[in-house]
Amino acid sequence: MYLEITQFTYLEEYQIELVFENGKTGIVDLKGYLKKGGVFGRFADREYFHSAFINKDLGILCWPDGVDIAPETLYSEATGEPLPGWMRSEADQLHNKTA
Repeated sequence: MYLEITQFTYLEEYQIELVFENGKTGIVDLKGYLKKGGVFGRFADREYFHSAFINKDLGILCWPDGVDIAPETLYSEATGEPLPGWMRSEADQLHNKTA
């Protein structure tokens, strides 16, 4: 499942409200991405964080230097729906089969 992001609104801190092409909306808190480090460490610069935009060709939330977050991940976080099977780890998939 790949659902494009059509709109977003900054709320507070690192929270962003997202609207997806199927009309579903939800709020994601991207503060945890700071702990991931690497390219996401740039989020500590609030001006950089607020420079996000939607790549209109792909429907992906991006930042000017090529940083992006998979829309499937954002959709799952915003709506509470599970990630598509191809994105889940083997352990997650085995747990779901035995649960």
